[in-house]
Amino acid sequence: MPQIVHVPDQQLWILSGPAASYVLHLDPEGLLHGLHWGPRLDPEQAASLLDLPAPIHRGHQVAADGRLDLAAAGGARFGHAGIQVRFADGTRDLELELTGHRIESAAGSVELVLDFADRHYPLSVETRYLLRPGSDVIERRVRLRHTGAAGTEPVSVLRADSATWVLPPLDGYRLSQVHGQWAAESQLTRTELAYGETVLTSRRGVSGHQSQPWAMLDDGTATETEGAVYGCALAWSGSWQLTLQRLAGDEVLMSAGAQHTPTVHLLAPGEELETPASLGLYSEGGFGAASRAWHRHIRSQVLPHPDELRPVLYNSWEATFFDIGLENQKALADRAAAMGVELFVMDDGWFGSRTHDAAGLGDWTPNPDRFPDGLAPLIDHVHGLGMEFGLWVEPEMTNPDSDLYRAHPDWVLHQPHRHRTEMRNQLVLNLARPEVADWLHATIDGLLRDNAIDFLKWDMNRPFTEAGPVGEGGDDRLWADYTRNLYAVLDRLRADHPAVRIEDCASGGGRIDLGLLARTDQVWTSDNTDPADRLHIQYGFSQLYPAQVMGAWVTDSPNPFTRRSTPLDFRFHSAMAGALGIGGDLSEWTKEELARAAELVAAYKTVRPLVQQGLQYRLRGPEQELSAVQFVAEDGTGTAVLAYRRSRSMGEGAPVLRLRGLRPEARYREAASGRLHHGAVLLARGLPLELPEGDWASALVHLTVV
Repeated sequence: MPQIVHVPDQQLWILSGPAASYVLHLDPEGLLHGLHWGPRLDPEQAASLLDLPAPIHRGHQVAADGRLDLAAAGGARFGHAGIQVRFADGTRDLELELTGHRIESAAGSVELVLDFADRHYPLSVETRYLLRPGSDVIERRVRLRHTGAAGTEPVSVLRADSATWVLPPLDGYRLSQVHGQWAAESQLTRTELAYGETVLTSRRGVSGHQSQPWAMLDDGTATETEGAVYGCALAWSGSWQLTLQRLAGDEVLMSAGAQHTPTVHLLAPGEELETPASLGLYSEGGFGAASRAWHRHIRSQVLPHPDELRPVLYNSWEATFFDIGLENQKALADRAAAMGVELFVMDDGWFGSRTHDAAGLGDWTPNPDRFPDGLAPLIDHVHGLGMEFGLWVEPEMTNPDSDLYRAHPDWVLHQPHRHRTEMRNQLVLNLARPEVADWLHATIDGLLRDNAIDFLKWDMNRPFTEAGPVGEGGDDRLWADYTRNLYAVLDRLRADHPAVRIEDCASGGGRIDLGLLARTDQVWTSDNTDPADRLHIQYGFSQLYPAQVMGAWVTDSPNPFTRRSTPLDFRFHSAMAGALGIGGDLSEWTKEELARAAELVAAYKTVRPLVQQGLQYRLRGPEQELSAVQFVAEDGTGTAVLAYRRSRSMGEGAPVLRLRGLRPEARYREAASGRLHHGAVLLARGLPLELPEGDWASALVHLTVV
């Protein structure tokens, strides 16, 4: 069980999970320090940290810089400040003093709350640390409150980070992050952390294709299997900023918060601003162990339905594009059902005047020419085949050529006297306005009430532009209110339709974060379905997120995006490393391809519990000619190995792949061949792989304990 201990004599708080501790210290000046983040310490051990020699500071370097857990702007502190405000008289410095603390317990979790108040101005700051059972992840939030009387001038909040994570001294500092763009998301990079400030951010109103709101640091020597790793992630789906600071004395911190710079939130008397959660994790055992700890926490504490296996789905987009209708959708559903698909999803083009991508968004009623009797005939047909029915929606958008926009041109993001920028022929509805959020909820709620829909593919295909203020006096709260209102809509829909499952999509991976994962069931990882490219995307994705939520499709060859040709088995094996989907034009697949696809779907279903709920081991990275990923049952009784070989260079022989996570004393039977293997040999020497000849060869190996 998690534990929080207060040592009042030394003003220490020790926050401990199963294997790690985070230690806070309030110094004589009232400043809150991050004293330790690392292996678990008891109170006596934590108190001894105060006896360590103080670091040497030269010139104008200040002892507190880079060491404050609650880093508020003020005084002779020149590092990154996670809390920045401006009072009505122009004062920007904060002088906070501790006014109280409490430790709260509920449902196996324990939370520390520290209350601070400015010595003069009407502002209180509450910082919270939540530990959940069985996890070393710490969830942190900050709450600012204007404590002045009615009529008092507002406080301008310039920055309110959710948490500042203070790292201990290390021999070096290496930053791991993902970068990308549309169709090339989650590209993992590891580089030395530069001195000064490194800022990762999104100014797009969404978490973004270009980066994701998480980062990991190590001392530069960690591998997939060895070394300490420090990570933080922000549970937020709008604009964000993550600042990593490395000072000259090698003081290092990570500070994560919603909003980009510059934005201003005006806090009126009696009003509160609560930040989203920032989650931090210290772990030993390299990047692999760090990922497995994140996966376990996300499954147990974030996902709404972690115990459910994600269904094998078919999506009709690449088969029909906008040429959509009842008969061609029924024909595709027939072929998908015969293949073993469990969920049929009809994509864009079913509603309003949506016969192309420049019209109809916002008019969420079935196109009368294409579906004269509504969606019921198709839904009934799909259900009659034994599949669930899913539907694509993009309810946060509208086209200028739509009934919605003609009726409410003021509902989109815009600024006075400025051009309204269209991207993909779309404008963004301003969900920060309550009436727009209410309309969105009522529209999707009605769609779900009127139709037996089991699944929504919730898309969002462009960033913000012309994001004008909602309030007055330069208040930029639109950026945050949009995301909060989106969360509220999703929360209401899930409460009213508990059986409906939702896939988060934003032109692929444009909005992947822990904020939306708490409200959806899986994510569409990328619009790029090329299986070779996907190995790289999936590798970066897996650093933080579990395979259970990673939508991965099998599409046609040559691939519609890259034009690369790959075998059907390779395409399936690549997609089997996540939540398997199929998106090809089944009307063009041969009988042999359909029959083989059915065999591969059946094979996936046998290993699906391992892939979606087991422990993931990245055996070899996608930059290598032979790459592989392994999924192991928590108790070690079964494993699934997916191996991929780009080409066979220099006449190489059959590869042998060392496995991980197995019981050394056990014997394992290979499902396909019946061959027996000793666990100790699989761990020490490896599994012989039988791969097809030629390029783009792959294999699925399923082993179970005898």
